[in-house]
Amino acid sequence: MGSTTAGAATRNYAIVTAAYWGFTLTDGALRMLVLLHFFRLGYSPFTLAFLFLLYEAAGIGANLIGGWLATRFGIARMLAVGLATQITGFLLLSAMAPGWGEALSVAWVVGAQGICGVAKDLTKTASKSAIKLTHDSAFGAAAVSRLRASPSGDRTPGEASGRLFRWVAWFTGSKNAMKGFGFFLGGVLLEGLGFRGALWAMAAALGLVLAGVVLSLPPLMGKAKASRSVREFFGKSRGVNLLAAARVVLFGARDVWFVVGLPVFLYAQGWSFPMVGGFLALWTIGYGLVQAAAPALVKRSADGLATEVPAARLWSLLLALVPAALAVALAAGVAQPDLVVAVGLAVFGFAFAVNSSVHSYLVLAYAGSAKAAEDVGFYYAANAAGRFGGILLSGMLYGWGGLTACLVGSAVMLGLCWAVTLALPMTRD
Repeated sequence: MGSTTAGAATRNYAIVTAAYWGFTLTDGALRMLVLLHFFRLGYSPFTLAFLFLLYEAAGIGANLIGGWLATRFGIARMLAVGLATQITGFLLLSAMAPGWGEALSVAWVVGAQGICGVAKDLTKTASKSAIKLTHDSAFGAAAVSRLRASPSGDRTPGEASGRLFRWVAWFTGSKNAMKGFGFFLGGVLLEGLGFRGALWAMAAALGLVLAGVVLSLPPLMGKAKASRSVREFFGKSRGVNLLAAARVVLFGARDVWFVVGLPVFLYAQGWSFPMVGGFLALWTIGYGLVQAAAPALVKRSADGLATEVPAARLWSLLLALVPAALAVALAAGVAQPDLVVAVGLAVFGFAFAVNSSVHSYLVLAYAGSAKAAEDVGFYYAANAAGRFGGILLSGMLYGWGGLTACLVGSAVMLGLCWAVTLALPMTRD
C-alpha cells in the first residue's frame, strides 16, 4: 500500500466501503428493474431466471481473474475498472428498443447483464481484498506501538482477529443493507423514470463514484507479486478450498428460492409489485444489519479460529432446518401460506446473515496477506457459481413443484454446506 500508517489505512477502508455502497445501491436497483420490468411484459419464471444466468456465470470468471489482476495491478485500479464496467452495462441495457422481438430482447439483456456481472464481481473482489490489506496495515501500526510499550504483546492475536471480524461484518452487513435500499430504489425509479431513464440516472451516479475513487485512492494499493502459473494460482490453503465449497451450496440454497421463486410466489398470492419490492428491500436491509452485528453473536477466540469454526458449523445446521420446515408447512396446505413464508424468510435471513458473515471472516482469516486478492477472488468465484446454480434451479424447480420444490432444494444444499464445514481446519496452513 502507498501508506503504512493506521490513519491512512482506515481512510482507505472508509473510501472503499463508500464506493462499494454506491455500487451496491445501483446493483440492487438493477436487479429489481430487470425482474419487475420483464415480469410486467409477461416473461415466464424460467425466462426471468435465464435473464440473470450470464450475470452470475460471468461472475465466476470475473472473480478468478479479478483477484489475480488486483494482485498484479493494484486493488484501486480494479475497483475503478469494475465501476466503469457497470456504467457500460447500464448504457447497453438502456439502448434496448421497445419494438424488438422477445428473442433479441432476451439476448441483449442477457449480454448486458453479463457485463454487469463482471462489474459486480470485479468490484466485490477488489473491495473485500482491501479489507484484509487495510486491516493488516492499521493493526500492524498499532501493534508496533503496543509492543514498544509492552514487549509481551500477549493480547495482540485476539485483538487482531476481533478487529478483522468487525471490519468484515460491518462492510458486508452495510453492503447488504444498501442492496436492500437498492431493491426499493429500483421500484421507485422504474415507476418514476421508466426503464431507460432509471438506467441513465444510475449510470450518472456511478460516474461520480468512479471519479471519487480515482482521485482519492492510491493507485498501487494492494499491488503485489501475482501467481505465475495455474498450479500456483489454484494452490489455495485447505481452509480456503473448503470454504469455497461451502459457499457454493450456501448461496445456491438462498437463490434457489429467493431470486425468482419467492417474488413470483408472493405476486401469485395477491401481493402488488410495490409490496413485493418493499418486502424484499426490508428483508435485505434487516439481513445486512444482522450481518453487521454478527461479531456480537459469535464468541471470538485468540487465534481467530477456535470458536469461529464451530460457530460456522452450528449456524449452518440451524439454517438447514428453516427451509425444511417451510417446505413441510406448504406441503401440508397451511393457511395463509404467504404470511408463513414471510415469517419463515425472516428466520432464514437471520441465520443466513450470521453464516455469511462468519464465512466472510474465515476466508480472510485463512488467506495470506500477500495474495489476499487472489484468495478472495477464488472464494467469491465459488459464491458466483452457487448463485448461478441456485438461479437456474429456481426457475426449473418453481415450474415443476412451485415454491415447495425450491425450499426442498434449499434444505438439501444447506445440509451439504453443514457437512463441508465439519471438515474446516482449526489451524492456518
